[in-house]
This record gives sequence, structure tokens and C-alpha cells, in this order.
Amino acid sequence: MPGIGQTLATVILLEIGPIDRFASAGNFASYARCVDSQHTSNGKKKGEGNTKNGNAYLSWAFIEAANFSLRFCAEAKRFYERKKAKSNTVLARKALAPKLARACFHILKERKPFDVTRCFA
Repeated sequence: MPGIGQTLATVILLEIGPIDRFASAGNFASYARCVDSQHTSNGKKKGEGNTKNGNAYLSWAFIEAANFSLRFCAEAKRFYERKKAKSNTVLARKALAPKLARACFHILKERKPFDVTRCFA
């Protein structure tokens, strides 16, 4: 995967444990603190729930992976630039992290190599 070297891969694998305990990629991304925790009703924010739930080390690892993938993957850079045009740089990086988390879930669950077109299409 672009942005994930041996050190980050080791951290991710050791912090995940068995991948079978996650029912879907969304559950995994939520455990890795890569998704937002907001309660909305009628388009209005009604609060945030349990924002510190999940694994802080996985959150750090996927943000680091997002930073490195910007350097080494043209598709990730294109996705980042598209998001940055609509918002700021921090939110664009935070949008790239769940993409990598979901891709990591599918790599481990299906035991297939990373597919750039599937991740950034």
C-alpha cells in the first residue's frame, strides 16, 4: 500500500488483532477513529457521541500513512487535491485516512494485493 512501510504495517497489524472481529470496513474505520462521530437530526447537529472510542494508535498510523501516500501515490495526491479545493488541508488529510483504512481492511480480509483503482475510483 502506498504510504505504509514496514513500521506502520507492523503497528497496524499488531493493533488490529484478528480481522474477523470486524463485520465490515465501516466498523473497522470507526474502530481506527477515522470516521466522524456526530448525531444529526433534520440536518442539524445534535451532539457527538463517544469520540474517544477506538484505537488511538491506529488513528495515528492511518494519518501517517495518509501523509506518506501523498508523496508516493499520484492517485492519493489527486484525491487529496480535490478535497483540499473544497475544504482545508487538515480535513483533506482526514478524508484520505479512512480511504486507506478501508483498503487495509479489504486487503487483510480478502487476502488480495492493494488495488489503486478500487481505492480511489
